[in-house]
Amino acid sequence: MDAKLDGGLSAAGLARIDEMLAGFVAEGVLPGAAILVARHGRIVHRATLGLKDLASGAPLAEDTIYRIFSMTKPVTAAAMMILHDRGLWSPDDPIARHLPEFAGVKGPGGVEVEHAPTLGELMTHTAGFGYGIGLGPHDATDAAYIAAGVWEAGSLAEFAQRVAAVPLAYQPGRAWRYSLSMDLQGAVIERLSGQGLADFMGDHIFTPLGMDDTDFFVPADKLARLANLYHMYGMAELTLLDHPSFVRDPRVIPKIAMGGAGLYSTISDYGRFAQMLLNGGELDGARILSAEAVAMMTANHLSEALLNPGVTAGMQKMGPGRGYGFNGAVFHDPALAGAPVGRGTYQWDGASGVWFWIDPENDLVFVGMIQRMMQEGMPRLQDLTQQMISEALSG
Repeated sequence: MDAKLDGGLSAAGLARIDEMLAGFVAEGVLPGAAILVARHGRIVHRATLGLKDLASGAPLAEDTIYRIFSMTKPVTAAAMMILHDRGLWSPDDPIARHLPEFAGVKGPGGVEVEHAPTLGELMTHTAGFGYGIGLGPHDATDAAYIAAGVWEAGSLAEFAQRVAAVPLAYQPGRAWRYSLSMDLQGAVIERLSGQGLADFMGDHIFTPLGMDDTDFFVPADKLARLANLYHMYGMAELTLLDHPSFVRDPRVIPKIAMGGAGLYSTISDYGRFAQMLLNGGELDGARILSAEAVAMMTANHLSEALLNPGVTAGMQKMGPGRGYGFNGAVFHDPALAGAPVGRGTYQWDGASGVWFWIDPENDLVFVGMIQRMMQEGMPRLQDLTQQMISEALSG
């Protein structure tokens, strides 16, 4: 009979996850990988495999720092919910109530909006925005963002002003589109709090949670711990990625703290953030959010009309049973979604291949960190590890 760890997980089942990741490293599919599993409030399994730097052969370590890209988004949601707990905003508020630049925002093609986009829509990628990032425009909205220089703005206030001057990609509430909404949330946080986004997160999330290695830049004394980032775009093997669209100088404090993709973190730090969410907003005596705020953040807010055709962002595919909360996907009906997770599981990932989920039904946290850019054909690590964790729970 398979031995069980204190958390009720099969030791052999967890070892199979390590073996799978070690196989991907040996095959040259991944430079390295690290995972953290917590159950009932305790870390029950960690593994750190492979290399931080392929050229030097430096290994990954438990304190390696990773670029986490879009796993910044749930942190930004938590920052927003801190301000919601203070009574400073409501999901029904028009964005323009807090960012007056949007008072005259136009709909697609410059037509009038059917209703003013709301903060609830901003939190769920349904407000009408595009993204305007990457190697080139995907449509007229992205092209307009690039022409307006939204990502060259010198502050989040200027960023919001430039975005507001571009017509929306669609009428608010009519569609779901992955977007710069979380970066606009950063502008809202700055207006409502009177602090810069990085300072607000530091004071109200990172410091109280002991997330000492999480920030929007990497200090000089920690730079040696930063994992190199790799890709296989058009390449036969893992290749160092240095394109400025994806890899900015980590030593420089950015002019704009990007609430959608700007953070660096460690697996331990992000594990503490995830455990706080799973605990209903508290960790080790530090109350970050009310339980009600966490419940709102991790509930599905997409209508069946939007979910039935399905919507996609990278590896994340929302559809029947698998909706979207505030800045992350949520399984409100895992059986309907065909997913091996508990009801209420909240998750997201990042362009560098990092991923996480919290599963309240199984009282479980999983965090995975790698440093390879996502692309077609890459192993679907979140799906694979969720299936294997399910087996370890039942095995």
